[in-house]
Amino acid sequence: MRRDFLRLLALTLVLSSGAGAATFAADSAAVSKAKKNAEARGYIFPSDRNEIMAKAKTEGRLRVLAEMEPPNIKASTAAFMKKYPFINLYIEEITATDQYQRNLLELKGGRGKEWDLLSVSIDFYSEYLPFLSKIDLLGMAELGIIQIPNQMIDSKNRNIAAFFSRFQVTALNKNLMPADRAPHTWEDLLKPEFKGRKFAADIRPTEIAGLVPAWGLEKTLDYARKIAAQQPIWVRGGSRTLISIIAGEIPMMIGPNYTAVKRAQAKDPIGVLQYVTLEPVPVRLTVAEGIHTAAQHPNAALLWLEWMASPEAQKLADEYEPLASSVYVRGGAVEQELKSKKLSVVSWEHHQNMEKWQAQVFEAYGFPKEETKR
Repeated sequence: MRRDFLRLLALTLVLSSGAGAATFAADSAAVSKAKKNAEARGYIFPSDRNEIMAKAKTEGRLRVLAEMEPPNIKASTAAFMKKYPFINLYIEEITATDQYQRNLLELKGGRGKEWDLLSVSIDFYSEYLPFLSKIDLLGMAELGIIQIPNQMIDSKNRNIAAFFSRFQVTALNKNLMPADRAPHTWEDLLKPEFKGRKFAADIRPTEIAGLVPAWGLEKTLDYARKIAAQQPIWVRGGSRTLISIIAGEIPMMIGPNYTAVKRAQAKDPIGVLQYVTLEPVPVRLTVAEGIHTAAQHPNAALLWLEWMASPEAQKLADEYEPLASSVYVRGGAVEQELKSKKLSVVSWEHHQNMEKWQAQVFEAYGFPKEETKR
């Protein structure tokens, strides 16, 4: 009886061992297939997590250009180096359009080789592509070699990931635009009472272009023409205009980033700055990054990209940007704010069209110029 039991136990162990080996073989086969597919498309496919880590330790440094706020850069640098103490990390902020233009000129001139990771502006998306290493981030994420949600990675180019989300709201001065008079739909803005300098509109029409995924191009351009007919106050940049709203100089603005509004509210001593969220809500993927073709520390760069998608990094984004975590992170501030709302998501499918859509909306506006006080 005991001998039979031992025989059965031995057989069970052999079968279990075989099943484990079969699973391992299947995983290896999946990695091998993904690697071949990536290489056939001209991509690099680092397939060994342990090797990535070992090489990152040897590299020991990382230099990043990032569209992040200085407090978040400070907190993220400390948190990343605590997790990876063998990597000396330096992050430099890049935000303004002229900074991206200068960066592109440097890259085209063969300079800027000190950067391992480049920040990829939506306004110059296609221009950055030649300077990005073709590492198959999407394939690596799909197989769990790196831990990044698939939705954060460009499904077409596969070597760019975007870690934060921005969405637009309508900001107002509650004393000049009480709740009972405020718009609650995009169509409300076309009412006669909002004609004649009753609200500001940005000549860089990110929020209107962001409606194309939900509305389609023709409806969006028709709406843009109707907005222009309302004779808004043409401005450039949300942050500066929000200050004017708080000061009572402008009653309302369509399209500032939710993040910018929350940041301005924190500095509003009397609480006059309020906002409404019009549906569908334009949502964009932001803080897009890719590994530079000239990266001296590409494995450390992979660890950074993975870390940016982590719960810790997303929490820092909500705390310090503020409130800019990815819409694809459950429980994040953005996901919570937009829960149950109708969205117009500029997904990766649409991402590269934004530059063109903005130009078309601007043309539909009638080529307005920013109005400045003299």
